[in-house]
Amino acid sequence: MLYLRAVIYQIFLIVTVIPYALACMLWSPLPIRWRYRLTSGWPRLAIWGAKVILGIRWQVIGKENLPDKPAVVLSKHQSAWETMFFNFYLPRNVCFVYKRELNRIPFFGWGLALLNMIPIDRANRRDAFEQVVKIGQQRLNEGRWPLLFPEGTRVAPGDSIRYKQGGAVLATRCQVPVIPIAHNAGECWPRNAFIKKPGLITVSIGPLIETDGRTAAEVTREVEKWVETEARRLNPERYDNNPAA
Repeated sequence: MLYLRAVIYQIFLIVTVIPYALACMLWSPLPIRWRYRLTSGWPRLAIWGAKVILGIRWQVIGKENLPDKPAVVLSKHQSAWETMFFNFYLPRNVCFVYKRELNRIPFFGWGLALLNMIPIDRANRRDAFEQVVKIGQQRLNEGRWPLLFPEGTRVAPGDSIRYKQGGAVLATRCQVPVIPIAHNAGECWPRNAFIKKPGLITVSIGPLIETDGRTAAEVTREVEKWVETEARRLNPERYDNNPAA
């Protein structure tokens, strides 16, 4: 049954992303705020399809912590689910840091390229971070929220790796606070798994972490402590043999 659901959902994604990508080409002359709003309709549709077809429900706690001002979002990364969810749920347009090669993916990449996010050239690693800071500041000035995954890769529930400082450096250099986010999407949507499991995903938004007068290392440690502690609170059974740092 789960396999059949997964097949139906995959077909659903394919038959919806192609016309959406073509529509993105048509509305590309529109201002970015309209392009983003229209294009984010597909991630919203994908999350809706996951609920209806796969039985993956969601809830958010801590919504009151979302500020009405510039900020950098640093989130736990377990699956592709949260990348789609953040696109339409957060109150400000988000811009992901991603490798430029993704723009070449047919349909999906074409739509992504039109959203003016923060693509980086990983072949030039020395300049890659300066690209993030420069473009990230531009996006903040436009009223958008840069969103980074400090783990740097998708990490399964119960596992943890040291957080990278890139997002905190961006926040401290641009003098904006950090919004920390924990979730357990990997419980229902495992990394690289074709078959997803029905269940409830909880997204937890933490209190703002200020960056004024602080180093990126200090901010990173606070983000990691809050996110990992909250992840353990959401699914303590996953961390019984993996104590918090």
